Amino acid sequence: MDALPENERAPRRFESRAFTGSGAKFQNGDTLIARITPCLENGKTAFVSGLKHGEIGHGSTEFIVLAGRPGESDNLFAYYLARSPDFRRYAIARMEGTSGRQRVPTVAVENFRTEIPPLAEQRAIAHILGTLDDKIELNRRMNETLEAIARAIFKSWFVDFDPVRAKASGEPPESICRRLGLTPDLLALFPDRLVDSELGEIPEGWGVGRLDEEFDLTMGQSPPGETYNEVGNGIPFYQGRADFESRFPKRRVYCSAPKKLAKRGDTLISVRAPVGAINMAAEDCAIGRGVAAARHKSGSRSYTYQFMHSLEAVFSRFEAEGTVFGSISKSDLHGIPCLVPPAQVVASFETILVPLDDLIEIAAFESRTLAALRDTLLPKLISGELRVPLEGAA
Repeated sequence: MDALPENERAPRRFESRAFTGSGAKFQNGDTLIARITPCLENGKTAFVSGLKHGEIGHGSTEFIVLAGRPGESDNLFAYYLARSPDFRRYAIARMEGTSGRQRVPTVAVENFRTEIPPLAEQRAIAHILGTLDDKIELNRRMNETLEAIARAIFKSWFVDFDPVRAKASGEPPESICRRLGLTPDLLALFPDRLVDSELGEIPEGWGVGRLDEEFDLTMGQSPPGETYNEVGNGIPFYQGRADFESRFPKRRVYCSAPKKLAKRGDTLISVRAPVGAINMAAEDCAIGRGVAAARHKSGSRSYTYQFMHSLEAVFSRFEAEGTVFGSISKSDLHGIPCLVPPAQVVASFETILVPLDDLIEIAAFESRTLAALRDTLLPKLISGELRVPLEGAA
């Protein structure tokens, strides 16, 4: 179920495992609809693609599988029909069962009545909406690649110490630069040996400090409930789990009397279940008690973001130690030991990473704009309020 997206077309992943004989069967072109609460209400729906030719997939028993009928209805149109507000309202209104375990019966979905345009018009509608989703998917894949590049550079420099190890091995500088993508000036910033420290081996001349010595940290504080609103009064407010679903948090709630603020470019850290979820503030915002904001004292945006991601194993210990819900206190967060690289190395890393982060931000917000356009057009096209002119029509 967690592989179904809420506002994207493609499933987030496929996994291979031994088939046990249970679950919904599906193939390329099918639509998977989550029928259980709260997944149905949250809009978990996906269009299946990417399977091998003729391959059959198996998924949760909580999926309803929808497909077009050859010669009558288009597969992709069926997906957008399942995403339409009318269908979702209908399905949600027919959920049955006890609180917390409600689900819509398959027969209720089968009995959903709607006007279906001719097949050619279905395909035209699916093409318009699909083109928008194609660009959103392209942006997502590009950002995944850029994120992986950024993560790999950080790991090479600040976790594996590849330039230092290469110099210590006696590898010629020209070879190191070519293999690691460094310039001679960058390579010269790294020493040629590792020394012991409380964090293990680190480059000679680098130090060990505490998180609060290297980063400016702000612990969130929740304002009074009556200051929250969804109409845009005040500034965006982020509090916890729901705000960490993407690289940049989505505006959901505003606050007219914020207690604690984060600046654009700050790294936001979830400090209550789940501990250690990371994203980046795309604008000045308010943060509640489930969130902390961090910025390296050099002002670096990209180094801060990647460094906080590198603490995943540290944060996970606090997630496991929580009595009911995991959490990390201010003193524990501030006291986390951390590597202290020279300022020149951090500045050089920032110079390389900022263009990548800028591209990621541009693509992410372009996708949000495209998604808003898609979500505006979808109900109008599906209902027939907007008609698609077909080539050759009178």
